[in-house]
Amino acid sequence: MLLTQTYDAKVQAGEINPDPAQHAVLPLFDDVAAQLEASTGKKKLFGFFGSDNVPVKGLYIWGGVGRGKSMLMDLFFEAVPEQRKRRVHFHAFMQEVHSAMHEVRKTGVDDAIKPVAEDIAKEVRLLCFDEMQITDITDAMIVGRLFENLFASGVVIVTTSNRAPDDLYKDGLNRNLFVPFIEMLKDRLTVHELSSDTDYRQDRLEGEQVYFSPANANAKAKISSIWQSLTGGAAEPLVLRVKGRDVMLPAFRNGIARANFYDLCGQPLGAADYLAVAENVRVLVLEDIPCLSRDNFNEAKRFVTLIDALYEGKVRLICSAAAEPERLYLEGEGVFEFERTASRLREMQSVGWAID
Repeated sequence: MLLTQTYDAKVQAGEINPDPAQHAVLPLFDDVAAQLEASTGKKKLFGFFGSDNVPVKGLYIWGGVGRGKSMLMDLFFEAVPEQRKRRVHFHAFMQEVHSAMHEVRKTGVDDAIKPVAEDIAKEVRLLCFDEMQITDITDAMIVGRLFENLFASGVVIVTTSNRAPDDLYKDGLNRNLFVPFIEMLKDRLTVHELSSDTDYRQDRLEGEQVYFSPANANAKAKISSIWQSLTGGAAEPLVLRVKGRDVMLPAFRNGIARANFYDLCGQPLGAADYLAVAENVRVLVLEDIPCLSRDNFNEAKRFVTLIDALYEGKVRLICSAAAEPERLYLEGEGVFEFERTASRLREMQSVGWAID
């Protein structure tokens, strides 16, 4: 009942609002923690995990954005006494796996997945993933055997996702080869939908100014305040690997990213890169959008493509800019086309935008 007690104490202290859907998940987290502790005790007693030991069943929590999945994972990760634990965004984890496999292949081994999984298992007993989703075919083709080896080594998986397991890699190429992985997840993890009616992330932004102009010190201070409210100030870089390119988001936590205009639009990126951002980010804080013209036409084209991807992906945008949307692009080729971008920037500021 460790997590349940922690949650109730935070409700009593006024730190969080009580939510029946969130409360219903807490015993599942508590059960994983109890299993971990019990199996650790057996290992100390017998010195190994024998075949008679029942493997610890992990947890797969899925539901809409802003429902509190990451907050509950925060509480669980901090409370669980297991020392060999790690929490990581799923996409970042898979990038690490690809890099490790590349290094292992240099040794001439035929199967790079098994030694990589063994190395992970040596370091980690509990793996907590934020936002499991699989959109890349290279991930889809290796993740089944990777997880099979991790489970065989006793690694326990707890993950959040915006998708039900059956919707992972939906409509992906050669998806039939991916289905056994879905069945393995459903067998080795308890699957639970967090079906809260409240989008707390949206509520936190409801009525808030999200477009700041001009992009001065006052704008940066206000944006930093919003960032602190949404993330607690803690963040790590996230690198998205897209068609051999690295797309860097300098600060990322729980689906919320923060970047400068030139991080995303000053680099030679294209539609596929921005679609990857939209798939992995639910709120983007984009700072220092400059005035656009023929002098920075390439950056302007990328900005238009980025806004299209964010708009179609229903990503919440918080930004600072040199001017209001209609005055960002006043001269040069593409002024007429930019009118749609300005309109979208206006719409994305409206109350209730991006609510599913």
